[in-house]
Amino acid sequence: MGVVNLSRDSWYRESVVPDARTAIRRGKVLAAQGAAIIDIGAESTLPDAVRVDADSQIEQLGPVIEGLASSGVLISVETYSPEVARACLEAGARVLNLTGTAIDREIFGLAADYDAAVVLCFVKGENVREVNAFGGEEDPVDPLIEHFAPRIEAAESAGLEKLFIDPGLGFYYEDLSDGKKRVARQIEVFLNSFRLKQLGYPVCQALPHAFDFFLDEVRSAEGMFAVLAAIGGCDLFRTHEVPRVRATLETLGSVS
Repeated sequence: MGVVNLSRDSWYRESVVPDARTAIRRGKVLAAQGAAIIDIGAESTLPDAVRVDADSQIEQLGPVIEGLASSGVLISVETYSPEVARACLEAGARVLNLTGTAIDREIFGLAADYDAAVVLCFVKGENVREVNAFGGEEDPVDPLIEHFAPRIEAAESAGLEKLFIDPGLGFYYEDLSDGKKRVARQIEVFLNSFRLKQLGYPVCQALPHAFDFFLDEVRSAEGMFAVLAAIGGCDLFRTHEVPRVRATLETLGSVS
């Protein structure tokens, strides 16, 4: 899953695009480089990023989705807004990267109506911009299973058949603001991805940057984390660095 960011607040500068034309070009390039899905967002998840209302997001996302969908690119939209979700599905998106919990049932119904998939993110709060503490449980997986189980039941009850499970490790929780602590938790969850499969759906992991460790080599971080996630049993890798991660996974796959 390759990333296109329409928000100038997004931290990963290489994924930020200034307009629809550039976003369409980046999406096509990422698809040509090996991304199976292009994930587009119009609001950054950074705590201090500007909030973007639904109408503005729709105005930005619509032309990009239409441009990529007409070229046969499979598009995911990162959102916690039902208005944005509906408009994007109408424009041609076929995956919703759901970064909120408050509007689950409405999103599940929309996705089912459009025969779309949902990436169900772990979010401790109503949405990714209003999160609580991640929590310091010794076992990183049991709380995730407890969180996802009722949401999956609600999705299935709404007729939704296509789901991915995402532990939400790319979000900005206050109790994981320390870089070393954050990376340690991310690695724990990556290596335990296989345990989430008892929920019955494939696992998606957003690959982190680990800036505290990688510094000037930060663009190399996602390849390293892809190895850990693959060893743990991840199925879908969300990355800003598609060529690096693809090459890493293909190399790893050559010895399996």
